[in-house]
Amino acid sequence: MPLFNTRKGEKKVKVTFANGLLFVESDGGKPQAFPLEWFPKLLNATDEEREDWSQTDKGIRFNKLDVDVTL
Repeated sequence: MPLFNTRKGEKKVKVTFANGLLFVESDGGKPQAFPLEWFPKLLNATDEEREDWSQTDKGIRFNKLDVDVTL
């Protein structure tokens, strides 16, 4: 199960993928799981595309894929 962190150290979430799910865990918080079926671009994305994300005020943005996940 790969663990992806952004290049910037200021992010306070962890993003992981496993068993067809996207897991987002905030610092000290409970992980949230999202089925990748909800995000077809993420489902079919490469690791490189999944690694390029940034934290926003509303959630996570996968920059190369133009996909937003609201938390």
